[in-house]
Amino acid sequence: MTQTETPPTPAPVKAPSRLSRAWHSDLAWSFRRAPVAMISAFVVIVLVLSAVLAPLIAPHDPFNPATLNLMNGFTPPGEANAFTGDFFFLGTDDQGRDVFSTILYGMRISLFVGFAAVMLAMVLGVILGLLAGYLGGWTETIIMRVADVQLTFPAILVAMLIFGIAKGITPPEYRDQMAIWVLILAIGLSDWVQFARVVRGATLVEKSREYVQAAKLIGRSPLSIMLRHILPNVLNPVLVIATISLALAIIAEATLSFLGVGAPPTKPSLGTLIRIGQEFMFSGEWWILFFPAVTLLALALSINLLGDWLRDALNPKLR
Repeated sequence: MTQTETPPTPAPVKAPSRLSRAWHSDLAWSFRRAPVAMISAFVVIVLVLSAVLAPLIAPHDPFNPATLNLMNGFTPPGEANAFTGDFFFLGTDDQGRDVFSTILYGMRISLFVGFAAVMLAMVLGVILGLLAGYLGGWTETIIMRVADVQLTFPAILVAMLIFGIAKGITPPEYRDQMAIWVLILAIGLSDWVQFARVVRGATLVEKSREYVQAAKLIGRSPLSIMLRHILPNVLNPVLVIATISLALAIIAEATLSFLGVGAPPTKPSLGTLIRIGQEFMFSGEWWILFFPAVTLLALALSINLLGDWLRDALNPKLR
């Protein structure tokens, strides 16, 4: 009597890790085949890390009066100062501050204001858009009419108006300390409309889906339906808008600071540095304006290009 051999048990298939799944996802596949997006992401990462690590990278602290030497003022880039012999890679401004160091520290302010303003606009816009789309009625009418009225004015004028009102009600002794937060409030409140309109339109589509009707039948509250069921399905366009709005918020901050109603002189941003450099443009000290302007251009353009790629990558019709 022969014994039948038991076939060997197959080895269990190891589930792919999260990193492996992310690497083989549609989004990562699209990113690897988009050279412009890869270059833009590299530029953004380098600039953001340079701003975050400014205290470690910057050769000088440009905003510490004890380290400044007026004799170093107006030193051209790549040359040693004629009086002190100090060398500055990108030159110095009228106060003897290293332009390279001022760009790193100024970029920190611009990025912080941009990120914080977009987060404020996104949270406010998503909440109002969900309420308008799901509840409808007078709630939708009031929110959308306020949005329509705000859209009739340029965003920069709305931001200047909000900045002026908020700064006017701030006690004089706290104005410089609160200037950055007032700037974030002004830009954020001027940019929530596009988030609200997109989320409201997506919510109108999603609330008629079967899964929302099923959630209503089992007794889910409207708040639970909006947060747990509708919100995750309307986030894709919100992320695209947030990416593009980040570049616009950074430009808005630079514009306000250039006009003298943004970041205080004690904490200058890229816009403030451009305003300072503009005063010396026609006297021959071109580098004080040129290098901060190029940095702002590279930062805003790279973020915009990333936003364009993200919009295409998340659009199922283009896959």
